[in-house]
Amino acid sequence: MLTNTNDPRVKRTRQLLMHAFMELLEQKKNVSSITVQDITSYATVNRSTFYAHFEDKFAFLESWMREKFLEKLKNELPNAALSDIGSLRTLILIVFDFLYCTRPYMTLADRQYESLFEVAMQKELYALLFTWLSEQSEPSVSQETVEAAARIASWGIFGSAVEWSRHPESKSAEDMAREVLVVVAAGLAPAIGE
Repeated sequence: MLTNTNDPRVKRTRQLLMHAFMELLEQKKNVSSITVQDITSYATVNRSTFYAHFEDKFAFLESWMREKFLEKLKNELPNAALSDIGSLRTLILIVFDFLYCTRPYMTLADRQYESLFEVAMQKELYALLFTWLSEQSEPSVSQETVEAAARIASWGIFGSAVEWSRHPESKSAEDMAREVLVVVAAGLAPAIGE
């Protein structure tokens, strides 16, 4: 896409499309039943406008998931950044809560989108963890170690949250987050030189 995402007109159009999708999702209660035509009709834009902003429905959905997740991070994580073990715990709870809240909209027909959503969220988790670890690591710790720790931690947090969101009645989010935090924190120690 060659659209300038900083252009106010582009932002407005994307917001219209995202808002239309959210309204349709509330009505239809699943992702797979919403078509590009539904979104553009509700947003009162034509299909060519949609395709000027997104390659296809998959690109749109990935963007939507990333935007919603970043919005939640911005609203619930101070400065939308990690600063200490407490903020890491908050991040883990945010991921658990986000997946718990989106799970009701994922029907069997929507399973085709799960990996797309997973990748979008994991990339954001990775970026957040990588930034924090890069700031915290000792100079003697290699960039590769920091990258590996961020990658493993992001998938560990995300994978645990996905599994828990499928059966949230088995254990509270707080208890799961506590367990995940212990394991993730131990795994991050080598990346910061401890």
